[in-house]
Amino acid sequence: MVDLYPPISPYDHGFLDAGDGNRVYYEQLGNPQGKPALNVHGGPGSGAPQRPTRAWDPERYRVIRFDQRICGRSTPHASDPAADMSLNTTQHLIDDMERLREHLGIERWLLNGGSWGATLIVAYAQQHPERVSEMVIPAVTMTRRTEIDWLYRGAGRFYPEAWERFRDGVPEDERDGDLLAAYARLMENPDRAIREKAAADWLAWEDAVISNEPNGVPGMYSNREVDAQIAFVRICAHFFSNGAWLEEDQLLRNAHKLAGIPAVLVHGRHDMGSPVQTAWELAKAWPDARLHIIEDSGHAGSDAMQEAVRAAIEDFKNR
Repeated sequence: MVDLYPPISPYDHGFLDAGDGNRVYYEQLGNPQGKPALNVHGGPGSGAPQRPTRAWDPERYRVIRFDQRICGRSTPHASDPAADMSLNTTQHLIDDMERLREHLGIERWLLNGGSWGATLIVAYAQQHPERVSEMVIPAVTMTRRTEIDWLYRGAGRFYPEAWERFRDGVPEDERDGDLLAAYARLMENPDRAIREKAAADWLAWEDAVISNEPNGVPGMYSNREVDAQIAFVRICAHFFSNGAWLEEDQLLRNAHKLAGIPAVLVHGRHDMGSPVQTAWELAKAWPDARLHIIEDSGHAGSDAMQEAVRAAIEDFKNR
Protein backbone atom coordinates (compact mmCIF):
# COMPACT_ATOMS: atom_id res chain seq x y z
CA MET A 1 0.00 0.00 0.00
CA VAL A 2 1.23 3.47 -0.87
CA ASP A 3 1.66 5.67 2.19
CA LEU A 4 0.15 9.12 1.95
CA TYR A 5 2.99 11.10 3.49
CA PRO A 6 6.68 10.85 4.32
CA PRO A 7 7.33 9.53 7.84
CA ILE A 8 7.14 12.15 10.56
CA SER A 9 8.75 11.78 13.97
CA PRO A 10 7.91 13.65 17.19
CA TYR A 11 8.95 17.29 17.47
CA ASP A 12 8.09 17.34 21.17
CA HIS A 13 7.69 14.87 24.02
CA GLY A 14 7.34 14.91 27.76
CA PHE A 15 5.58 13.56 30.84
CA LEU A 16 2.30 14.77 32.25
CA ASP A 17 2.19 14.63 36.06
CA ALA A 18 -1.19 13.21 37.01
CA GLY A 19 -0.76 14.27 40.62
CA ASP A 20 -1.14 10.82 42.13
CA GLY A 21 2.28 9.34 41.40
CA ASN A 22 1.50 8.56 37.76
CA ARG A 23 3.43 10.23 34.95
CA VAL A 24 1.86 9.94 31.50
CA TYR A 25 4.19 10.00 28.51
CA TYR A 26 3.07 12.04 25.49
CA GLU A 27 4.54 13.26 22.22
CA GLN A 28 3.56 15.57 19.38
CA LEU A 29 4.12 15.15 15.64
CA GLY A 30 3.43 17.23 12.56
CA ASN A 31 2.68 20.95 12.50
CA PRO A 32 2.59 22.71 15.91
CA GLN A 33 0.07 25.14 14.41
CA GLY A 34 -1.99 22.41 12.74
CA LYS A 35 -5.36 20.90 13.52
CA PRO A 36 -5.04 19.00 16.84
CA ALA A 37 -5.69 15.27 16.68
CA LEU A 38 -5.32 12.83 19.57
CA ASN A 39 -4.41 9.24 18.74
CA VAL A 40 -5.58 6.85 21.48
CA HIS A 41 -4.14 3.35 21.62
CA GLY A 42 -5.96 0.12 22.35
CA GLY A 43 -5.40 -2.76 24.68
CA PRO A 44 -5.92 -1.42 27.24
CA GLY A 45 -2.20 -1.47 27.88
CA SER A 46 -0.80 -1.72 24.35
CA GLY A 47 1.03 1.60 24.52
CA ALA A 48 1.28 4.15 21.73
CA PRO A 49 3.19 3.30 18.54
CA GLN A 50 6.90 4.05 18.76
CA ARG A 51 7.37 4.53 15.04
CA PRO A 52 6.94 7.52 12.72
CA THR A 53 3.45 8.04 11.35
CA ARG A 54 2.63 8.36 7.64
CA ALA A 55 -1.16 8.61 7.82
CA TRP A 56 -1.43 12.27 8.84
CA ASP A 57 -0.71 15.30 6.67
CA PRO A 58 2.28 16.85 8.48
CA GLU A 59 1.37 20.30 7.18
CA ARG A 60 -2.23 20.20 8.34
CA TYR A 61 -2.23 18.13 11.52
CA ARG A 62 -0.77 18.44 14.99
CA VAL A 63 -0.88 14.82 16.14
CA ILE A 64 -0.67 13.97 19.82
CA ARG A 65 -0.23 10.44 21.08
CA PHE A 66 0.30 9.16 24.60
CA ASP A 67 0.88 6.02 26.63
CA GLN A 68 -2.06 5.42 28.93
CA ARG A 69 -1.34 4.96 32.62
CA ILE A 70 1.22 2.33 33.68
CA CYS A 71 2.00 1.09 30.18
CA GLY A 72 4.42 1.98 27.41
CA ARG A 73 6.75 4.75 28.55
CA SER A 74 4.45 6.03 31.29
CA THR A 75 5.50 5.46 34.88
CA PRO A 76 5.17 3.46 37.02
CA HIS A 77 4.89 0.41 34.73
CA ALA A 78 2.37 -2.36 35.25
CA SER A 79 5.12 -4.98 35.03
CA ASP A 80 6.18 -3.70 38.45
CA PRO A 81 4.00 -5.40 41.11
CA ALA A 82 4.15 -2.20 43.16
CA ALA A 83 2.22 -0.23 40.52
CA ASP A 84 -1.14 0.65 42.07
CA MET A 85 -3.91 -0.71 39.87
CA SER A 86 -6.60 1.07 41.87
CA LEU A 87 -5.40 4.31 40.26
CA ASN A 88 -6.06 2.97 36.77
CA THR A 89 -9.71 3.08 35.70
CA THR A 90 -11.60 4.40 32.70
CA GLN A 91 -12.33 7.63 34.56
CA HIS A 92 -8.64 8.07 35.41
CA LEU A 93 -7.82 7.77 31.70
CA ILE A 94 -10.53 10.24 30.69
CA ASP A 95 -9.21 12.69 33.26
CA ASP A 96 -5.65 12.21 31.95
CA MET A 97 -6.81 13.03 28.42
CA GLU A 98 -8.54 16.19 29.60
CA ARG A 99 -5.52 17.15 31.69
CA LEU A 100 -3.29 16.63 28.65
CA ARG A 101 -5.55 18.81 26.49
CA GLU A 102 -5.33 21.61 29.00
CA HIS A 103 -1.57 21.16 29.41
CA LEU A 104 -1.06 21.52 25.65
CA GLY A 105 -3.39 24.52 25.36
CA ILE A 106 -5.78 22.82 22.93
CA GLU A 107 -9.38 23.99 22.68
CA ARG A 108 -10.80 21.10 20.62
CA TRP A 109 -9.29 18.06 18.99
CA LEU A 110 -10.11 15.24 16.63
CA LEU A 111 -10.11 11.86 18.38
CA ASN A 112 -8.83 8.70 16.73
CA GLY A 113 -8.80 5.32 18.45
CA GLY A 114 -9.68 1.70 17.79
CA SER A 115 -10.55 -1.37 19.83
CA TRP A 116 -10.20 -0.37 23.50
CA GLY A 117 -9.23 3.07 22.20
CA ALA A 118 -12.68 3.30 20.61
CA THR A 119 -14.38 2.73 23.95
CA LEU A 120 -12.16 5.30 25.64
CA ILE A 121 -12.67 8.08 23.11
CA VAL A 122 -16.45 7.56 23.04
CA ALA A 123 -16.52 7.72 26.83
CA TYR A 124 -14.37 10.87 26.78
CA ALA A 125 -16.52 12.52 24.10
CA GLN A 126 -19.70 11.84 26.06
CA GLN A 127 -18.20 13.63 29.08
CA HIS A 128 -16.54 16.43 27.10
CA PRO A 129 -18.44 16.81 23.80
CA GLU A 130 -17.51 20.48 23.53
CA ARG A 131 -13.82 19.47 23.31
CA VAL A 132 -14.22 17.10 20.35
CA SER A 133 -14.21 18.30 16.74
CA GLU A 134 -14.49 14.95 14.91
CA MET A 135 -13.88 11.25 15.55
CA VAL A 136 -12.34 8.45 13.47
CA ILE A 137 -12.96 5.02 14.99
CA PRO A 138 -11.71 1.74 13.51
CA ALA A 139 -12.54 -1.58 15.23
CA VAL A 140 -15.46 -0.23 17.23
CA THR A 141 -16.00 -1.46 20.79
CA MET A 142 -18.05 -0.27 23.74
CA THR A 143 -16.57 -2.77 26.23
CA ARG A 144 -19.95 -3.96 27.42
CA ARG A 145 -19.91 -7.05 29.60
CA THR A 146 -21.65 -8.91 26.79
CA GLU A 147 -18.75 -8.00 24.47
CA ILE A 148 -16.19 -9.02 27.08
CA ASP A 149 -17.99 -12.32 27.66
CA TRP A 150 -18.03 -13.01 23.93
CA LEU A 151 -14.29 -12.37 23.51
CA TYR A 152 -13.18 -14.45 26.49
CA ARG A 153 -15.83 -17.16 26.50
CA GLY A 154 -18.27 -17.12 23.58
CA ALA A 155 -15.62 -17.15 20.86
CA GLY A 156 -14.40 -20.39 22.38
CA ARG A 157 -17.13 -22.12 20.36
CA PHE A 158 -14.94 -21.56 17.30
CA TYR A 159 -11.63 -22.40 18.98
CA PRO A 160 -12.54 -24.92 21.72
CA GLU A 161 -9.05 -26.35 22.08
CA ALA A 162 -7.44 -22.91 22.44
CA TRP A 163 -10.17 -21.73 24.81
CA GLU A 164 -9.72 -24.81 26.98
CA ARG A 165 -6.04 -23.98 27.31
CA PHE A 166 -7.01 -20.42 28.24
CA ARG A 167 -9.49 -21.68 30.84
CA ASP A 168 -6.98 -24.14 32.25
CA GLY A 169 -4.52 -21.31 32.83
CA VAL A 170 -6.31 -20.50 36.10
CA PRO A 171 -6.54 -22.73 39.20
CA GLU A 172 -8.90 -25.67 38.78
CA ASP A 173 -11.38 -24.46 41.38
CA GLU A 174 -11.82 -21.16 39.49
CA ARG A 175 -12.33 -22.51 35.98
CA ASP A 176 -16.14 -22.49 36.14
CA GLY A 177 -16.30 -18.98 37.59
CA ASP A 178 -15.11 -15.56 36.54
CA LEU A 179 -12.06 -16.35 34.42
CA LEU A 180 -11.03 -12.73 34.03
CA ALA A 181 -11.11 -12.09 37.76
CA ALA A 182 -9.05 -15.25 38.22
CA TYR A 183 -6.48 -14.00 35.72
CA ALA A 184 -6.48 -10.60 37.44
CA ARG A 185 -5.59 -12.35 40.70
CA LEU A 186 -2.81 -14.30 38.99
CA MET A 187 -1.39 -11.08 37.60
CA GLU A 188 -1.12 -9.73 41.17
CA ASN A 189 0.85 -12.76 42.38
CA PRO A 190 4.24 -11.77 43.83
CA ASP A 191 5.89 -14.67 41.97
CA ARG A 192 7.03 -13.30 38.61
CA ALA A 193 7.04 -16.79 37.05
CA ILE A 194 3.33 -17.11 37.80
CA ARG A 195 2.64 -13.71 36.25
CA GLU A 196 4.67 -14.56 33.16
CA LYS A 197 2.82 -17.84 32.62
CA ALA A 198 -0.59 -16.22 33.11
CA ALA A 199 0.33 -13.49 30.62
CA ALA A 200 1.52 -16.07 28.08
CA ASP A 201 -1.69 -18.12 28.47
CA TRP A 202 -3.87 -15.02 28.03
CA LEU A 203 -1.99 -13.80 24.96
CA ALA A 204 -2.10 -17.25 23.35
CA TRP A 205 -5.89 -16.99 23.48
CA GLU A 206 -5.85 -13.48 22.00
CA ASP A 207 -3.65 -14.81 19.17
CA ALA A 208 -6.05 -17.70 18.55
CA VAL A 209 -9.07 -15.41 18.20
CA ILE A 210 -7.55 -13.55 15.23
CA SER A 211 -5.77 -16.58 13.75
CA ASN A 212 -8.27 -17.17 10.94
CA GLU A 213 -8.92 -13.56 10.02
CA PRO A 214 -8.01 -12.58 6.44
CA ASN A 215 -4.97 -10.67 7.71
CA GLY A 216 -4.35 -12.37 11.03
CA VAL A 217 -0.66 -12.40 11.94
CA PRO A 218 0.77 -15.23 14.05
CA GLY A 219 1.83 -13.95 17.46
CA MET A 220 0.19 -10.56 16.95
CA TYR A 221 -0.46 -10.20 20.68
CA SER A 222 2.27 -12.37 22.17
CA ASN A 223 5.07 -10.96 20.01
CA ARG A 224 6.23 -8.39 22.56
CA GLU A 225 8.91 -8.42 25.23
CA VAL A 226 8.05 -10.02 28.57
CA ASP A 227 7.56 -6.86 30.65
CA ALA A 228 5.17 -5.53 28.00
CA GLN A 229 3.30 -8.87 28.03
CA ILE A 230 2.90 -8.70 31.79
CA ALA A 231 1.75 -5.08 31.72
CA PHE A 232 -0.71 -5.66 28.88
CA VAL A 233 -2.39 -8.66 30.49
CA ARG A 234 -2.38 -7.18 33.98
CA ILE A 235 -4.13 -4.06 32.69
CA CYS A 236 -6.57 -5.96 30.44
CA ALA A 237 -7.57 -8.36 33.21
CA HIS A 238 -8.00 -5.45 35.62
CA PHE A 239 -10.21 -3.47 33.24
CA PHE A 240 -12.26 -6.30 31.80
CA SER A 241 -12.92 -8.09 35.08
CA ASN A 242 -14.44 -4.79 36.23
CA GLY A 243 -16.46 -4.19 33.07
CA ALA A 244 -14.27 -1.11 32.47
CA TRP A 245 -16.31 0.57 35.24
CA LEU A 246 -19.06 1.23 32.71
CA GLU A 247 -22.71 0.36 33.11
CA GLU A 248 -23.96 -2.13 30.54
CA ASP A 249 -25.06 -0.16 27.44
CA GLN A 250 -23.91 3.10 29.06
CA LEU A 251 -22.12 4.33 25.95
CA LEU A 252 -24.94 3.28 23.65
CA ARG A 253 -27.58 4.80 25.92
CA ASN A 254 -25.65 8.07 26.01
CA ALA A 255 -24.97 8.24 22.26
CA HIS A 256 -27.24 11.29 22.08
CA LYS A 257 -24.49 13.23 23.86
CA LEU A 258 -22.39 12.84 20.70
CA ALA A 259 -24.88 14.79 18.58
CA GLY A 260 -23.10 17.29 16.37
CA ILE A 261 -19.76 15.45 16.38
CA PRO A 262 -19.06 14.10 12.88
CA ALA A 263 -17.58 10.60 12.98
CA VAL A 264 -16.44 7.81 10.71
CA LEU A 265 -16.66 4.26 12.07
CA VAL A 266 -14.71 1.54 10.25
CA HIS A 267 -15.15 -2.12 11.14
CA GLY A 268 -14.08 -5.43 9.69
CA ARG A 269 -16.82 -7.87 8.71
CA HIS A 270 -14.71 -10.79 9.97
CA ASP A 271 -13.78 -9.34 13.35
CA MET A 272 -14.10 -12.42 15.55
CA GLY A 273 -13.16 -10.72 18.81
CA SER A 274 -15.39 -7.68 18.34
CA PRO A 275 -18.31 -8.64 16.10
CA VAL A 276 -19.66 -5.93 13.81
CA GLN A 277 -22.98 -5.77 15.69
CA THR A 278 -21.45 -3.28 18.13
CA ALA A 279 -20.40 -0.89 15.37
CA TRP A 280 -23.82 -1.24 13.76
CA GLU A 281 -25.66 -0.43 16.98
CA LEU A 282 -23.51 2.62 17.75
CA ALA A 283 -23.86 3.98 14.22
CA LYS A 284 -27.65 3.65 14.36
CA ALA A 285 -27.76 5.59 17.64
CA TRP A 286 -25.39 8.33 16.43
CA PRO A 287 -26.88 10.33 13.50
CA ASP A 288 -23.59 12.13 12.79
CA ALA A 289 -21.64 8.88 12.37
CA ARG A 290 -21.01 7.04 9.10
CA LEU A 291 -20.20 3.34 9.28
CA HIS A 292 -17.99 1.57 6.75
CA ILE A 293 -17.99 -2.23 7.00
CA ILE A 294 -14.85 -3.66 5.41
CA GLU A 295 -15.50 -7.03 3.81
CA ASP A 296 -11.90 -8.30 3.74
CA SER A 297 -10.97 -7.35 7.29
CA GLY A 298 -11.11 -8.55 10.86
CA HIS A 299 -9.71 -7.01 14.03
CA ALA A 300 -6.20 -7.13 12.59
CA GLY A 301 -7.21 -4.77 9.79
CA SER A 302 -6.47 -4.75 6.09
CA ASP A 303 -5.30 -2.38 3.38
CA ALA A 304 -8.93 -1.49 2.64
CA MET A 305 -9.58 -0.77 6.30
CA GLN A 306 -6.52 1.46 6.55
CA GLU A 307 -7.55 3.29 3.41
CA ALA A 308 -11.00 3.98 4.85
CA VAL A 309 -9.45 5.37 8.03
CA ARG A 310 -6.99 7.50 6.07
CA ALA A 311 -9.76 8.82 3.82
CA ALA A 312 -11.65 9.98 6.91
CA ILE A 313 -8.51 11.66 8.29
CA GLU A 314 -8.03 13.39 4.95
CA ASP A 315 -11.64 14.50 4.77
CA PHE A 316 -11.49 16.07 8.22
CA LYS A 317 -8.15 17.86 7.88
CA ASN A 318 -9.57 21.05 6.38
CA ARG A 319 -12.79 21.10 8.38
